[in-house]
Amino acid sequence: MLYLRYVVALFAMHLLKANVSMDYKDLRVFITVAAAQHLGRAGQQLHLSASTLSRRVTRMEEEVGALLLNRDSGPLTLTPAGEIFRQHAEQTLGAWESLRSLVNTDVSDMEGSLTVYCSVTASYSFLADLLARFRERYPRVDLRIHTGDAAESIPRVEAGDADVVIAARPEQLPSELTFRTMASSPLLFIAPRALGTVPEIAQAEVDWGKVPMVLSESGLARSRVNQWFAARAIQPHIYAQVSGNEAIVSMVALGVGVGVVPELVLQNSPLASRVRILPVRPELESFAIGLCAMTQRLNEPLMQALWNTALR
Repeated sequence: MLYLRYVVALFAMHLLKANVSMDYKDLRVFITVAAAQHLGRAGQQLHLSASTLSRRVTRMEEEVGALLLNRDSGPLTLTPAGEIFRQHAEQTLGAWESLRSLVNTDVSDMEGSLTVYCSVTASYSFLADLLARFRERYPRVDLRIHTGDAAESIPRVEAGDADVVIAARPEQLPSELTFRTMASSPLLFIAPRALGTVPEIAQAEVDWGKVPMVLSESGLARSRVNQWFAARAIQPHIYAQVSGNEAIVSMVALGVGVGVVPELVLQNSPLASRVRILPVRPELESFAIGLCAMTQRLNEPLMQALWNTALR
């Protein structure tokens, strides 16, 4: 019993040291993973990929100096150290929420709901941070998140199926919409990592009319690829057309051809290590990524709240 108390005390000292660099987001992530007992289910709640969650848990384990989760088989379970860490996380977050409620007079009592639409990549690249800041400021507002093909973003907000979308700015922005840029992302030509998988690109002078291409069915990326080929008077050999940029990375990783995706998608793909970037010149024009909404609705209190949160 004395030995067990010594081990617990020693681990608690590790936690105190680790908490210097570990933020509250990490603690919330761990509590969610521990409750869900599954990285995929936890990822759906947090709008993060399973691979991203796995890396964050591994980083936490490195910081506290102990294994926190059993990952061998079946549902994830807490190790003895993981149970101590879970209690520590709950106590720390509870203390923080109590302190915040005492000193934070900036929390709004605004109520209502907003529907936000974005691609899967945008959901964990931009939305996670935006949601965290928005919920901290407006805890009573219900945000309904829908994800899908990025090409559907602008049509969704135009049709009124979403209040706000996270999207790539179209070349011609409809006059009734307002767009606020949050980041930019280059468009990249990608090929399978294994050399020789697509022999058409192994030549010194690539005959782009013969290269099997995997492209999006529609949207800004497809438009810019079409312009790139048209400017060179090349009729592309389209092997496959898919819905969603994430699917392009998957098909290229399988070795079926060359694809074109935003750099942001590639950076967040679990298959990024299985593809390579082709140094194609001239480069395609970068994406501008940001919030988009109907201009006439931006004076609504809930819309203003979300819009202003994104600009901070």
